[in-house]
Order: sequence, then C-alpha cells, then structure tokens
Amino acid sequence: MYGDGHSGPLAGINVLEFSEIIAAPFAGMLLADMGATVTKVEPPQGDPWRGFQPLGLREGRGYISLNRGKRGVVLDLNTPDGRDVAQKLAAACDVVLINYRPDVAAKLGIDYETLSARNPRLVYCDNTAFGRRGPYSHRPGYDLIAQAVTGLMSVEGRNENGVPLVNALPSADLATGIAMAWGVCAALYARERTGRGQLISTTLMASALGLQNTRVMSIEAVDTDVRADALRKVNELRAAGSEYREQLAVMAAVRPAVGNIYYRCYRTRDGFIAVGCLSTPLRRKFLAATGMHDWRVGLAPEEIDYADVAVVHRAEALVTEAEALFADRPTDDWLRLLDEGGVPAGPLRFTEELLDDPQVLENEFMTSVDHPLMGPVRMAGPMIQMSATPLAALGPSPTLGEHTDAVLAELGYTPEAIAAMRAAGILGRSVVE
Repeated sequence: MYGDGHSGPLAGINVLEFSEIIAAPFAGMLLADMGATVTKVEPPQGDPWRGFQPLGLREGRGYISLNRGKRGVVLDLNTPDGRDVAQKLAAACDVVLINYRPDVAAKLGIDYETLSARNPRLVYCDNTAFGRRGPYSHRPGYDLIAQAVTGLMSVEGRNENGVPLVNALPSADLATGIAMAWGVCAALYARERTGRGQLISTTLMASALGLQNTRVMSIEAVDTDVRADALRKVNELRAAGSEYREQLAVMAAVRPAVGNIYYRCYRTRDGFIAVGCLSTPLRRKFLAATGMHDWRVGLAPEEIDYADVAVVHRAEALVTEAEALFADRPTDDWLRLLDEGGVPAGPLRFTEELLDDPQVLENEFMTSVDHPLMGPVRMAGPMIQMSATPLAALGPSPTLGEHTDAVLAELGYTPEAIAAMRAAGILGRSVVE
C-alpha cells in the first residue's frame, strides 16, 4: 500500500505534499495513482476541505475524493520542531507539492530556495492564484475568484436574478491539479537526463485561461475591432448599472451560433439526448438519420450571409423543426436510429447514475477503497491506464495524522521524541480524541 511494491510508472518516487482544498491535493492523488509514495502534511486542525460536506470525525466527502492513496502526517509548521521535521522529510523526497502563498512558504521554511539548498535533485511544484509578478500577485485566490477574473464564469452565462453564478465544477482547480502532475512527470524525466531538480510554477489563472484557449485567442486581423466594439458596449452598460444579462448578450453576439442543430442537446419524449456532429460527413449522416434537409451543408461559410435576416430566419426554422422531431420519440429510439446512422450521440445522465453504468463498469472507470472510518468507498478510478505500468488506487484518504508516527520513525525519531512532540501539540491529537 501507498507505493510499496506497486508497479505504477512512478513506483519508487517519494512525494511530499503541503496542500489544502483541491488543486494540489488532486495533483498528489494523480501521482499516487501512478505508484508514487505521497505523504500529505496537514496542520493540527487538518486540511480545511475535511469540512466540505462533512461526515464526522474530521472527514468530508471533498477530502476523501481528492486524497486517496496518501500517507497522512500532522505537523505544526509554526513551531521550530515542526519545520525541522518538514525539512528532513523534504531532504529525503523527490518531489514537493505546495499551494501556499510564496510568503507563507518562506515563513514556514518550506520554500523552494530553502528546500532545494539541502536537496538539489528536488522537483518543487508550487501553485498560486495569479503568479509571482503583476498587480494581482499579492492576492490569495480560490477557484471561484479565478473563474470570475478570467471570464471562465461568464462562458456558461449562469446567473441567478442577474447575478453571475460560479460554474458547478471547480474547473480551474482541477485543471491546475492535472497541470501540476503533468509538470512533475516532465521534471522527473528532465532530472533523469540532467541530475538536477527544478521549480515548477502553476497558477489557477493560467489554467483557467488554458481551458478557454479558443475563446481567449485573438486573430488581430479579424478580431481586434469586433472585440473592441463589444467591450466598449459592455463598459457603457457597466457604467450605466445595467443587468448582467444585457452584458452577456453583447458578448454572445461576438461569436453568434445561428441555426445550430448539430451540436446540442434535444428534449425527447422521455428525456434528453446530446448530438455532436462537427464535420460535414457527420452532418450528412445526421440529416440522413433524421430525414431533415439543410441547404447549408456543403456550402463554404462565406457563402452563408447571416447578416441577412431571411437567412437567419431560415436557419432558426431548422432548429424549430429539429426540436419538434426529437420531442416526438423516446430517447432509446433516437439512440438506436443515430447509432445505426453513425451519428455521435448519447443520453443525458445524472452523475450518480454512472456508478452503475455498464460502460463505466466494463472499462473499470470506477474503483473501490476501504476507508478506516467510513468503510467501502466507490469513486472514479485513475484517469488513464498504461499496459506495462498499470495505475491503481493505492488506498483510501488518510485520517488526520494517521501515519505521523510511522513516517517520523522512518526519519529516525524515537518513540520518546515522537511522544514529546505530540505532548507539545506539534503533531496534533488522535482523530478519535
């Protein structure tokens, strides 16, 4: 368990994680799935995410979902002894993951400069909200703030009474976790060639922008004036105290989607179905399967003048026709017809249904671990698989401080020294106390 004897691609790699909430914990879990031995350090009060959707005994759904396969250690890094233990751990590790602000890491003695001086082969991956330079660099931040600042929140246009709503998934956090794990793997490969570790910097802001790569791109020859005009209108609306929905409408007009019948969800007689046809051959298959006719298929985009009101009305009439067509049959009928026609399609499901979905089960996309306090836990398994070095969930998330004594013993601390640090509050208390 926890990397011992595992055949994953990172077996034998030791990772030390100073993390909380989502991004860095997710990165650590991805590395643990690859066979790395990941030791997570928490303060005596625990990672705040233990309180998200709490289950009692300082356990929470959020924490359990992001910290499987790790060893758990409690250290009070505000004490000299706690910092000394942390530095000894880092000296024996290959990788450090951290998502504290740079000033906090330096104050606690776990910044890159301090740790790499003792361990030049160390791969140190930190995550900040906005980066180390610029007018936002001093600000702490969470996924919500990154979504707001980068425009990611506005992409879906979700709002309640005109007030923007955060996207349901913490996409900036999760993307950053993937970026951190990706960066670590690349840095470990570079270390094999050079013998040197390095500093990897990730940010929620860069991850959120990366997720919007097409939207945030500007082709100056065609986008400059359109973007400038739209932003001028939005700023005028802001100054006038207008509704958020009015501002969204202005920006939606920058990239209008007129008469979209090929890449969307349809209501059926008993549910909903998603259809995705992004090429002309697939669109022809869609038309053949549905019996519809679309005069636009086969025409070059410049041959369709959406500035012409008659053209827009004709395209919108296709949407009305398609919606009525799909609403007339149940989902299973449409899936059969579209499958037979080679049209990409799938039914709308709630996430909870996927735990028993035959496709998920057949491909082993789910895994199960036994939590010492919560019992069996079914959860999404590793995101990739490898034929020669298979990935696996190495165990459940640790209870608060579960492996503290064992990890300190590995560093050479005696039972008496460990007991003295626990009595001083440096190692916290047992979770059941």
